[in-house]
Amino acid sequence: MRLTRLALRNFRNLGSQELEIPAAGVAIVGDNAQGKSNLLEAIYYLETFRSFRGARDEQLVAFGEGVFRVAGTLEAEAEAEEEGSRPVEVAAAFERKGKRKKVSVDGVEPERVGDALGRLAAVIFSPTDVELVSGGPGERRRFLDIVLSLSDPAYLRALQDFRRVLLRRNASLKDGLPPSVVAAWDQGLVRSGSAVMTARRRWIDGMCGAFREYYAAVSGGAGARIAYRCSVPLDGAATADEAEGAYREALLGSGERERRMGTTVVGPHRDELLIRLEDEGDDLDVRDFGSGGQRRTVALALRLVEARTVREVGGQEPLILLDDVFAELDEGRSERTLALMEREETGQVLLTAPKEGDVRIRRDALPRWRVKGGRISL
Repeated sequence: MRLTRLALRNFRNLGSQELEIPAAGVAIVGDNAQGKSNLLEAIYYLETFRSFRGARDEQLVAFGEGVFRVAGTLEAEAEAEEEGSRPVEVAAAFERKGKRKKVSVDGVEPERVGDALGRLAAVIFSPTDVELVSGGPGERRRFLDIVLSLSDPAYLRALQDFRRVLLRRNASLKDGLPPSVVAAWDQGLVRSGSAVMTARRRWIDGMCGAFREYYAAVSGGAGARIAYRCSVPLDGAATADEAEGAYREALLGSGERERRMGTTVVGPHRDELLIRLEDEGDDLDVRDFGSGGQRRTVALALRLVEARTVREVGGQEPLILLDDVFAELDEGRSERTLALMEREETGQVLLTAPKEGDVRIRRDALPRWRVKGGRISL
């Protein structure tokens, strides 16, 4: 699918605009603080229904306005069109006063917002991605949850179930309720939590080689790897029943610590995506020992792995959103990243740049749009 039309109303400083998106994509050129990143943020909002910059929905509504709305029209690629295929509109709106979000697909609200996730098959590359590496474990768990939720509806359901049960179980622990009351939540926690952990481990194991390949390509040959550190010993758990058994046993063994701390201490909410550097035989945590360039390279490799997941699971080329992605890279990494991205199979590319000379990917194929004060001019 490709994005053919974007309709905006009161999203940040973008006002009310309707834009026809070229088949190859577009380069959005303009000075800082004019709205370039806001445009990519609006597009990606239709993928996850949240800001990739971590902003709350109420912060996305233009000053002095009560509601924002973003709508995108998707059409099948010409070579993939089937008889009877037709455009699909994905829309999202948020009302500041009632803090109400509305999502629709062709005008119909899904039973759950999660049912509309991932329609754009978009991947965002941004300088803020370095927080995936420099931030705490929660940042990397969030990355895993987004990638897997967009590619596997069963994962999203398990994650939502786990969070709901965890909230109630933790409330029981915090209130000092008897162990028998706390244990009433264990079955649901074990069933959903083990599904989340096994899916994460399966994805990381399956993509470790791709991550290593991308990191080496951007870094110029240096090594790095990803691994899953789970708070539940799943190493011997080959089946769903074995994973559940391992989680159940871990809960039983942590009862005293839970009662002392007033919270659940084992499960996917305590796990970590480990990223290790393998330079010159060392095995170092990139968060603690990586340079700025190494951290940015890791972030790029993670996003490239995400794009590969879209291709392999969804069977389509991802829509690539590049938010001034080369600004923080040294010249060598920039050139290698450029060559790698030109080789990768991608669909449309929408990128931002402060000036025309900074447009480096698909240099001659992308039309130029200018943005000033939130207004797009072609």
